[in-house]
Amino acid sequence: MKTRILVTVSMVVALAAPAHAQLRDGRENPLSAARDLYASARYDEALAVLNGLQPTTDGGGSDRKSIEQYRSLCLLALGRGAEAESAIAAVVTADPLFMPNETEASPRVRSAFSDVRQRLLPEIATLRYAAAKAAYDRKDYAFAETQFRDLVNLLNDPQMGGRLSDLRTLALGFVDLATATAAAAPPEPKRLEAAPLPTVAAAPVESRTPPHVWTGDEAGVTPPVAVRQEVPRVPPMIASQTRERGLLEVVIDEQGRVTGLTIRISLHPMYDTLLMAAAKDWRYRPAMAGGVPVKFRKTIQISVEKPR
Repeated sequence: MKTRILVTVSMVVALAAPAHAQLRDGRENPLSAARDLYASARYDEALAVLNGLQPTTDGGGSDRKSIEQYRSLCLLALGRGAEAESAIAAVVTADPLFMPNETEASPRVRSAFSDVRQRLLPEIATLRYAAAKAAYDRKDYAFAETQFRDLVNLLNDPQMGGRLSDLRTLALGFVDLATATAAAAPPEPKRLEAAPLPTVAAAPVESRTPPHVWTGDEAGVTPPVAVRQEVPRVPPMIASQTRERGLLEVVIDEQGRVTGLTIRISLHPMYDTLLMAAAKDWRYRPAMAGGVPVKFRKTIQISVEKPR
């Protein structure tokens, strides 16, 4: 049976500050602290630090790949193999071409990564093909070309072992189509600079500066409306391990683009990565306050109905 995903939206009234906001006072980066604890063989303490980190994509937090990489190392050192595999799966999903080298990890860890990659790569490749094809269908040819080229690189990975050769042929064909279509697109017309108008002194107007990011508890703001908000399906291999509910916080700018992402309640490390990748492509009619578009923060609840 297919796993169904339900999405509900609620407004953020008050949220804890993201991890990166706590680093501006000069204190040590928590991820660096976890690395030091791991190097000192204090695996339980390192794992506790890692479990408290919130990965973000707005340039300030700890990236999920690094968090899950060190989480997997700690879990393997503690003999918690099943949990370590989930952490490795999150790393592989975020960066399918990543494989730790001999200086980064022991043979045991490299073997664990290799086993997980061997199992997950076909599923990841199929999902990435669907994302690239969706970009092509909505005529985002430059982005689709990049996605299809990345997919071809993934399908050429030695651990694919020639699997999905038909998909590779399709991807190569779409690379050519996207490249040709993007090249044939007419250039954007040049904008003519208008002559400057004479300045006229205006009477002072009382104005109210809006907050940097609006939420749902202020008066006079209209929340954003989803235009495109496709949620990826849960891969069958992790359906039984996925939580029933998760929470994703997004910041939507004045153009209706998602500019900030934070997982507040995780469904599964691997699925979280797929969800955050998909959310970067979501589009909205922006929130409005005082007749002008404004930035807005909201939460999106992801509910997974598991197969019976």
